[in-house]
Amino acid sequence: MSVSIQGNVALEGISIGKIVKVDQSLDGYVASYTPGTAEEELAKLEAALEAISAEIDESVEKMRAAGQDEQADIMEAHSFLLMDPMFTDMMNDKARELANAPAAVLAAANETAEILANMEDEYMRERSQDVHDIGRRVARFVLGVKGIEVGDEPIILCGHEVEPSVIANIPDDKLAGVIMGQGSTTCHAVIIAKSRAITTIVGLEERIGDIPDGAKVLMDGNAGMVIVEPTQDELSSYEKQMAEQQAEMKRYEAMRDLPAETTDGKVVQLTANIGLPDDAEAAIKYGNQGVGLFRSEFIFMGRDKIPSEELQYENYKKAILACKGELCVIRTMDIGGDKPLPYLNIAPEDNPFLGYRAVRISLERPELFMPQLRAILRAGVFGKAAIMVPMVISVDEVKSILAMVDKAKAELETEGKEYAKDVQVGIMVETPAAAVMTPVLAKYVDFFSIGTNDLVQYTLAVDRINPQVSKLYDHFHPAVLQLIQRTIQAGCNNGKWVGMCGEMASDPYAAVILMAMGITELSMSAPSIPKVKEKIRSVSLKEAKDHLAKVMELETGAEVREYLRKNL
Repeated sequence: MSVSIQGNVALEGISIGKIVKVDQSLDGYVASYTPGTAEEELAKLEAALEAISAEIDESVEKMRAAGQDEQADIMEAHSFLLMDPMFTDMMNDKARELANAPAAVLAAANETAEILANMEDEYMRERSQDVHDIGRRVARFVLGVKGIEVGDEPIILCGHEVEPSVIANIPDDKLAGVIMGQGSTTCHAVIIAKSRAITTIVGLEERIGDIPDGAKVLMDGNAGMVIVEPTQDELSSYEKQMAEQQAEMKRYEAMRDLPAETTDGKVVQLTANIGLPDDAEAAIKYGNQGVGLFRSEFIFMGRDKIPSEELQYENYKKAILACKGELCVIRTMDIGGDKPLPYLNIAPEDNPFLGYRAVRISLERPELFMPQLRAILRAGVFGKAAIMVPMVISVDEVKSILAMVDKAKAELETEGKEYAKDVQVGIMVETPAAAVMTPVLAKYVDFFSIGTNDLVQYTLAVDRINPQVSKLYDHFHPAVLQLIQRTIQAGCNNGKWVGMCGEMASDPYAAVILMAMGITELSMSAPSIPKVKEKIRSVSLKEAKDHLAKVMELETGAEVREYLRKNL
């Protein structure tokens, strides 16, 4: 008899494969390990770190050669973590204390991961999984534990947490899916799976233990359902869906170069969210029309000092060139007080989401902000660039930003350095304050980009990562829709374009409503572009406006979702 387990969809699709459990404890191996002297254990640790570093470098090189830039970027981030002095010093200290290299590595990884896991910032919380990944990888090397052996049959990786390095090193034709107990859809493991279009289901929590190693599993990634040891009838019932999935992939490929245009001629620009410049090149296969969000803070992370103007310039230039004449919107660094960037010397905060972050740091730290503005302006000569500043809440902040941009231009002019004089300056609308003030703010900026991840969170007072309240997080909540509509209308009334770069932009149903509101651009994870494009091409603007009128009369997010599912 089969067993069905409900999870949450991270990446849709239907997949069948053999389960390979990947996060089994190393406790048994450690217990049977015979350590040498303290000096010998330190030497083993040093050898392991060198070997793993070399393995990562080799993997990154292969991924770059195969065009798998997003995976390569994540593995490079692992390399930075592996060389982080705080982490390596802790491993060495533990090795001296315990005289047991694998036990020391795991203990250091656990302590470091716990520090990150208790931070308020979502990004840093999820990096705790990367630390666990690296720790287990180093410990396995010392212990001599073999990695996953891939045979002829497609496999499905399964564990409470699946290590990004494991996913990254399995060939596409051998990896059918990923199942995780934890619920995050933005951790590095899921990002790698998404970049490779691998069906992924998360959030099984303790029921992950009900899936035995070696079991045959059918993943219904469209419904978030895991079926363990499916019956022949269940397999047969999914054959049609699998055939439709293959046809869908071919259909999306055929649409790559088509515009996101309604049946009556309304066009919406679909762009990609990227973390590093190579992501812009990788997004081309999905039919993106530029970059709507370049998260520049990734350039600042994993370093021991502020990245130079020249280093930033080269990164921005690379992304702008990859956009091939389309706009590249570069968000100035969104760094919070809880992110461990030692060169910023920012004290820890009780509530960093509402604290010293983003534009608040930039305006007070010109030694950080000015080189970034100068680098973007200089890179802008290689295409079309825009500066986008996060977490703005007031006109005063906007005026200060514009003054600093003018100062950067004046400096470059005096120095005789070439720069783009037509770089647009816009802001993210991600707080209720900014959304309410958009009729005034629109007089000063060139564009708005709505950051729904934070806008929803702040509007509804809901931490989307907290499982006790995350069910209340809903971008279709009427209050959120009204703030979005107000923002778009303010832009239209002032002749300014309005985009969206939060997760809501990748929702095909939402895209129809946003288009009816007058949105100009939708920026999303590149693999989401084809589905959004197909939905926009399936309706007319008139139909979309009719749906919008009815949606704005509804009283709950659930009613909105139900209406859209029935009518779209």
